Order: sequence, then structure tokens, then C-alpha cells
Amino acid sequence: MNKTAVSNHKQLPTVNPYLLLLLPPLFWGGNIVVARGVTGVVPPITLAFWRWSLAFVILLPLTWRQVRQDWQTAVSHWRILTLLGFLGVTCFNTLLYLAVQTTTAINGSLMQTAMPAAVIVISWLLFGEKISLRQGLGVVVAISGAFFVVLRGQITTLLQLSFVQGDLLILLAVTLYALYSVLLRKRPLIHPLSFLTYTFGAGVALLLPIYLWELSTGARAVMAAPTYLAILYVAIFPSIFAYICWNSGIAQVGASRAGLFVNLVPVFAAIFSIIFLGERLQSFHFVGLLLIFGGMFLFNRA
Repeated sequence: MNKTAVSNHKQLPTVNPYLLLLLPPLFWGGNIVVARGVTGVVPPITLAFWRWSLAFVILLPLTWRQVRQDWQTAVSHWRILTLLGFLGVTCFNTLLYLAVQTTTAINGSLMQTAMPAAVIVISWLLFGEKISLRQGLGVVVAISGAFFVVLRGQITTLLQLSFVQGDLLILLAVTLYALYSVLLRKRPLIHPLSFLTYTFGAGVALLLPIYLWELSTGARAVMAAPTYLAILYVAIFPSIFAYICWNSGIAQVGASRAGLFVNLVPVFAAIFSIIFLGERLQSFHFVGLLLIFGGMFLFNRA
């Protein structure tokens, strides 16, 4: 997932924004289900590396003109572009793929809905954005929902510190991606496709040594049709198509309205997980989702 709003002064061709915003949650929901489905077949870092490498190779020829035009601006802002590539590409999905080795796709997608609350907290910490008492209460309720899912509805999990590793990795991934989202205000004013290409390239370069380390441990993908299909899916749909649709949709309707569509990710992920992975919804999923949505509703009403 990369739910970003890039430069709004150079927009992509206008398409119905609500259709554009509906497709990314569908693709992102499929992303986590595919990652869970190939557990034991494709190592998580391998999946992340080949996802972004293939996406970069596909994207670069299509964006070369914009990349060349924005080269000087990109070079002068290489630090922020590298940092955004590290957070949004190297870290987020790699942690997500590592997480679903030990937790369910439903858990992983559900906890991502707490990301808007994390963005609000980090914006307050880094840039001093004001939060009213009611807004603060909404954030606390939403984050409590995410932790309720981590605890799986059992307070003994907290008392015994017996957390599922994958759930903790999801929380870390959400926090880092929220930081990425907040730092987007520092991005250079370049074409949206240039921005994607530069951050993809930086993310792949930083992911390479981690991928080589995974190979050194003897981890190898089982090269078969499902492996190729999985890599193609995660490289094309949740990477390129979702990014372009999301950024263009935000440019047309604004970040606040677009943010509501993120809540569809766990819906699509749950449907796919039940159909393709045989996972089941538990009572703590519903309670956690109610708290997260309730908290964000309270924040927006404030």
C-alpha cells in the first residue's frame, strides 16, 4: 500500500475520482492476501524485492520523459526522496510481508485502518498540528481498536506479553507509513509519475542488501506458476495501478474524502481471505473495527 497525495499542480488525466479511489483498496486488499497465500513458497523479503524491482522496471520507460525533466529538482531533493522511498517502499510492505508469516491477512488489513490516527499523532508530534480534546479522544479510541486486535480481545495477552510477532510488525509498519504520509509535505514539486519512479528506485536500492542477506540464509522462492503470478500481481496492481489511481483521486477530491476509501481495504481483504485462504472473522475483529471506525468518526465530527 502507498496512499499518497503527490504534487497537485501537475495532475494526471481526469477520470471519475470515486472509481479511481475504489480500485486501490481492492488491489491493496489483494496484496496482503497474496502475501499470506504464498507463505512458505516465496520468502517475504524476496517477494518485496521482486515486487518493487519489477514495478520500477515497468514504470521507468513509461515515465522517462518526466523523470528527465525533473532530474535537477530530484537531485537537489535527493535526501527527502530517499527517505520517502525507504519508509514507503523499503520498510512498509517488507514489514507487512514479514508480518503475514505469523498473523492472518484479516488481522494485517484491519490494523492498517488505524493509520489515519497514527498520521494525526505524528503530525502533532513533528509539526505541532493542533488537536482538540474531542479529536484527541477519537484518536485514542481508534488506536485502542488496533491494540484490541493485537491483544485478540484478551487482556491476559498484555499481562503475559504473549503477543503474536506478526501483529507487532503490522503496528511498526503502520507507524512508519504514517511517518511517510506526514513527511510527504516535504516532497519536491515534481510530476506524480516522476515522484513514484524516484521513490521506487530509492526503495529498491535500499532493499537490495536486505534481499541479499535473505538469500545468504538459504531462503529461496519455489519457482512455479503461482510464484510468477503472485509477483506479477503485487508488482502491477497494488504498486503501479493503485499508486496512480490513488494519487490522481486525491488530487481531484482531496485527502480527507479520499481517506475514507482506505477503510475498504479490510473489507476487500476479509472477503478475499475467506474465499481464498479459508480464514474466519472472529468477534475481536468486529470490536476492533468498531473502535477504529468509531474513533475516526468522532475525530472527523470534531
